[in-house]
Amino acid sequence: MRTQYTLKVYPAGLGRSVYRTITICGTDTLDQLCMAILSAFDFTAEHLYEFCMDNHIYSEDAYQSDPEGEEPSADVTLDEVGLCKGQKFTLHYDFGDDWMFTITVSKIVEVQKDFSPRIVKAKGS
Repeated sequence: MRTQYTLKVYPAGLGRSVYRTITICGTDTLDQLCMAILSAFDFTAEHLYEFCMDNHIYSEDAYQSDPEGEEPSADVTLDEVGLCKGQKFTLHYDFGDDWMFTITVSKIVEVQKDFSPRIVKAKGS
């Protein structure tokens, strides 16, 4: 059995009128989640990023795309992160422009096999 996460992703500054709902396998990494989010919002992957598990940029509780020293890497799987239903965390993309995406774990279910991340619902552009 595999874990399937359903995540609702909102870009900051656009209210609740723009979002994407993404399903992703628990064996996928935070790096793969970042690529799915960027693709869902038509971004190109050209900059560094971090997942801020406490919703504060540059926090100690973050997974980095390019960690230095002992910093946690975004190459960790979603299952290893230990997400729970209702949890909110942030993707901070491009440390110059500071694009922020709020991510909410909507659902966690068991599925039979691995699958690629996919957008299951989109609202706004």
